[in-house]
Amino acid sequence: MSPVKRQELLDTIHEERFVDMSPPQIYARLLDEDEVYLCHWRTMYRVLHSVREVRERRNQLKHPRHAIPRLKAAGPNRVWSWDITKILGPCKGLYYQLYVVTDLYSRYVVGWLLATKDCQYLAEKLLAETCKKQGVVPGQLSVHSDRGPSMTSGTVTDLLEKLDVSKSVGRPRVSNDNPFSESHFKTLKYRPEFPRRFGSFDETLGHCRRFFAWYHDEHYHSGLKLLTPAVVHHGHAEEVLAKRHEIRMNAYRAHPERFVNGPPRLPALPDAVWINRPEQQETCLPVCPSLPSPRPEEVLAEAH
Repeated sequence: MSPVKRQELLDTIHEERFVDMSPPQIYARLLDEDEVYLCHWRTMYRVLHSVREVRERRNQLKHPRHAIPRLKAAGPNRVWSWDITKILGPCKGLYYQLYVVTDLYSRYVVGWLLATKDCQYLAEKLLAETCKKQGVVPGQLSVHSDRGPSMTSGTVTDLLEKLDVSKSVGRPRVSNDNPFSESHFKTLKYRPEFPRRFGSFDETLGHCRRFFAWYHDEHYHSGLKLLTPAVVHHGHAEEVLAKRHEIRMNAYRAHPERFVNGPPRLPALPDAVWINRPEQQETCLPVCPSLPSPRPEEVLAEAH
């Protein structure tokens, strides 16, 4: 289309009678009323787009950009990840809430709690008692979570500030920002003994106690060189890995032909575990304060 024809097309589209019409409507009106064919309506769109006259007319909601949480755990009790999952109760609509605080480096569950509701004051109690039990000192720890109501509550925020614990929250609608807690819940719910529904609160509590004991001391974690979380969390990893290496070396000395890649190497745990590992080693911990809510009168819970 020549520049003259292009300008003629724009002048026609800009006429007052076409101001509220889309290109297909203008195309049809020109054919029926003026008996004129300037171009196809798709060409009208392309011409309008070239002069930046094609856009959304309505005010569209734009979500704010949130900082990507980046956390590094170089050892136990450096970064904790916590979340709450629902467990089906004996009838439809009845759920139990399982709070779980997991150490990022060792995958050890440093604290958990089963309750009948999602409550910020229970979350505060769990985090406070877990910090005390693990001997956390000011400035040592970062706590990461998603943006659930208990996680972003002022009650929990005030507690973490009082304990001098850094707080980190994931981005909205980004499940990968809290992968360790999500993976732990999958391990819990994919166990063969996990029922479709639990018959009572006490039955659920007993199951959780058995599961966490198994998880800590018997579950060989694929992310920990097939060590158990308890071994890594309590500092016995090097001893166990060295013992395993000696057994493999004895097998190598007896049958070197079976080791096609040479003698076995001594495995080692990673230097650090990351959430959203950056290209440059930097840590960004966004804080999301909020106002506290009234304290509920009754909450049934069991802390461990």
